[in-house]
Amino acid sequence: MIGYFNLSRLLLKFTVILTICFCSCVNSRSYDVPPDNCVSGLVANTTYTEVKNLYIGNTLQIQDDLIIEGFVVSSDVKGNFFSVLYFQDSPANPKEGFRIEIDVRDSHLFYPVGTKIGIKLKGLYLGKSKDVFKLGATFTSFGNVSVGRLPAAIVNEHVFRFCDGDVAIEPTVIAITELKKELTNTLVTFNDVEFAEEELGQPFAEVGEETERILTDCNDNQIVMSNSGYSDFQSEILPDGRGAVTGVLFRENDSYQISIRSTSDINFTQERCAELIDEFTSDSIIISELADPDNNASARFVELYNSSGEDISLKGWKLKRYTNANTEVSSEIDLSDLIINANGFLVISPNADEFETVYGFAPDLGVGTNSPADSNGDDNLQLVDPFETVIDVFGVVGEDGSGTNHEFEDGSAVRRAEILIGNSVYNIEEWLISNDSGDAGTVKQLKIAPDDFSPKSRE
Repeated sequence: MIGYFNLSRLLLKFTVILTICFCSCVNSRSYDVPPDNCVSGLVANTTYTEVKNLYIGNTLQIQDDLIIEGFVVSSDVKGNFFSVLYFQDSPANPKEGFRIEIDVRDSHLFYPVGTKIGIKLKGLYLGKSKDVFKLGATFTSFGNVSVGRLPAAIVNEHVFRFCDGDVAIEPTVIAITELKKELTNTLVTFNDVEFAEEELGQPFAEVGEETERILTDCNDNQIVMSNSGYSDFQSEILPDGRGAVTGVLFRENDSYQISIRSTSDINFTQERCAELIDEFTSDSIIISELADPDNNASARFVELYNSSGEDISLKGWKLKRYTNANTEVSSEIDLSDLIINANGFLVISPNADEFETVYGFAPDLGVGTNSPADSNGDDNLQLVDPFETVIDVFGVVGEDGSGTNHEFEDGSAVRRAEILIGNSVYNIEEWLISNDSGDAGTVKQLKIAPDDFSPKSRE
């Protein structure tokens, strides 16, 4: 009996030990990296720029014993980054950043933000996608060699953590209008930004989808925030208000985006920006010349004129065309990206290359055929402000111009020099019109480009 009792006690003790061991092996995002998992003798022998200069157009495997070092700025602790490390060349005021693809989950446990890392480049692949460099292993798709994730089994052969200890990363404070390629893959902060009005009430990301949300400053300058649909904060609602956002800056060609490590990277303590009034109306913008050259339909154009002494933003303005007798808009041009200078002109062409060849200078805006700038002389035009008010017109909507006092087929329609204010009702007395018929108070006179036209002049 005594032997049986002792055996039972031994079995119980063994079970407790197994339980303790099992529990201590459970995967956790909070356990510490072993203190000896670091190096101290690794020395960088090249720069980011020198590494990038190895690239000559195709993905390549680095053959030399090159080593770079940097400071980690990304973190997958909240799941918004996946199998990638972003790092920069200095904890503060970095000159460059880089990224390496690694097949390591919970990499923040081994390479937390602020960790100084060294990377042995020999054997790694260097590639470039959408004008951005990256390091990693390689994979082939449809015969094309690209940079992919470095397998977990060999990550420790290339990526090393220095024993110096983690350092504080000072994000570069920058305005949306000051973005530059050198800061790609580095940590930045935007101050005085907010989520766009139309984004409010939305979650950070749609479930399972990479989701773009728009950040804007008080001058309506914008940058995209990219959020993972698998992040821990995916379902949280975007915060209202205004303030600072810190994150890793990345880009695709000339398109910049930012990704946060966690919602603590957002610090909104101010009220939202006051509504920016950047849409203006003015009756000083008029349609000043329409051209349909008899000898070259590709040399057609529409000219607008600003008779005021101030530059005017055309945000929200449109030029609409009503073809023949149509009462529905046939085509329109959005002028939002343009500014018309004080006492200046805006010339719009349906064929920018041909316009420059014929008239000797480029138009302010090149659009397509069948647009309002490509009328064959019997259509009607409206110039409309951001508030849908008709500021100026040519012709009568619903009336085919053929044989009327608003036909300029094979000719031109030129606004009289004394007309400085738009008119929402067509008045033949404000125009000098030539065409191929000469009917209804117009002149029968064909116009030949370029001699019979004067874009950007009211002479």
